[in-house]
Amino acid sequence: MATVHLRIGDLVWGKLGRYPPWPGKVVSPPKDLKKPRGKKCHFVKFFGTEDHAWIKVEQLKPYHAHKEEMIKINKGKRFQQAVDAVEDYLKKAKGKEQNSDGKAESKGKKASNKPLKILDEDDEDLSALKDPSEKPVKDDPHFHHFLLIQSEKPASSMEPISKRLKIIEEVTGSTSIQAADSTAINGSITPTDKRIGFLGLGLMGSGIVSNLLKMGHVVTVWNRTAEKCDLFIQEGARLGRTPAEVASMCDITFSCVSDPKAARDLVMGPSGVLQGIRPGKCYVEMSTVDPETITELSQVITSRGGRFLEAPVSGSQQVSNDGVLVILAAGDRSVYEDCSSCFQAMGKTSFFLGEAGNAAKMMLILNMVQGSFMATIAEGLTLAQATGQSQQTFLDILCQGQMASTFVDQKCQNILQGNFKPDYYLKHIQKDLRLAISMGDMANHPTPMAAAANEVYKRAKALDQSDNDISAVYRAYIH
Repeated sequence: MATVHLRIGDLVWGKLGRYPPWPGKVVSPPKDLKKPRGKKCHFVKFFGTEDHAWIKVEQLKPYHAHKEEMIKINKGKRFQQAVDAVEDYLKKAKGKEQNSDGKAESKGKKASNKPLKILDEDDEDLSALKDPSEKPVKDDPHFHHFLLIQSEKPASSMEPISKRLKIIEEVTGSTSIQAADSTAINGSITPTDKRIGFLGLGLMGSGIVSNLLKMGHVVTVWNRTAEKCDLFIQEGARLGRTPAEVASMCDITFSCVSDPKAARDLVMGPSGVLQGIRPGKCYVEMSTVDPETITELSQVITSRGGRFLEAPVSGSQQVSNDGVLVILAAGDRSVYEDCSSCFQAMGKTSFFLGEAGNAAKMMLILNMVQGSFMATIAEGLTLAQATGQSQQTFLDILCQGQMASTFVDQKCQNILQGNFKPDYYLKHIQKDLRLAISMGDMANHPTPMAAAANEVYKRAKALDQSDNDISAVYRAYIH
């Protein structure tokens, strides 16, 4: 992105680590507070809180230019309160400009002696930054946002959940207080008293389970590679030895696996879910699969008296870790309602789309568009290079136009840096394109753009890019 020049008093959106961007103002740091070494950053005070932090320049965006974009992607009560605080500040500032006759805003006011709460990405124990005289409460928005921006450690590092909730434990004595990422976006969550099972701890499943546990749910986990369960067991999850055991132990069992075959094997294979289904038990299929697989799974689950819901998710590993997935659900409406607290913990919004199979169709359409778009962006970057144009300038121009988005910015920056660490596997988006094209064939509907993109992803897979991020489709154009 083009360099943004900021000065004291500018309103900004500041992003600290894996947490959502938050409105703030660039302010002067205390005289005795040194700027972090080796970092180009500004000292920011966040609205709606009493928190301050050094924020790297690349994690800052001008407030007014990005206001509409940020409001679209963040819908929580706490967030709205912070935005309202900015608008109140602007109104007061305008009034002072009209009535002060040039008098300084600070004239006649005594400087506050209250110590600043300064957040730092390297702090291990942020409880030391709190004023010991303060007694934050669950309903205080300052309390929620202090927790929200407490660390820049990426969730993908799988830091122990109890460590990430250290402040919550110290302040309340309980990790069931809902005051972390999803709460800041969705408001307070009261976890269901139903026993939750989760099968599949891949890129998406790991983040989902982490957020379920953080929000106080009782979760039993299983994964084909058992070692992936260890961290969650340490953080309070229970271990199921087989999918059948998890389904028999739990009231609602979720699964999130790679493809239709894995989804069917999990249910109908040896020691599969079907063996543990009893009347009233709920099964929620979160994998992105074709509608025919969903219909088959729904039939076999309900044939045993079980209740079925499909709930594929739109997002990536980072979005899953942040608890801001978009959930598309279809099937048994009562199961959807029973999953309310779970969906709040893992996502920013959910849609109920009617009969089973509808969510699979919608999910494939969405991923078809995303996959085709990513391939087109990669094609543009490589064409820029081939014609002697600056790829960075291409990106800067793109991010100032109507196609500007966090997705475009992050994927393109990663391409330019040669960083193809998977946030969503390339092999999975190619699978989704293939299924979407097949769905189009069955509906006698043309999908030429998706078909073309699919061929590019197939070439990328032939170049051993399957386990890289979808942005690695770029490499199909340069080899």
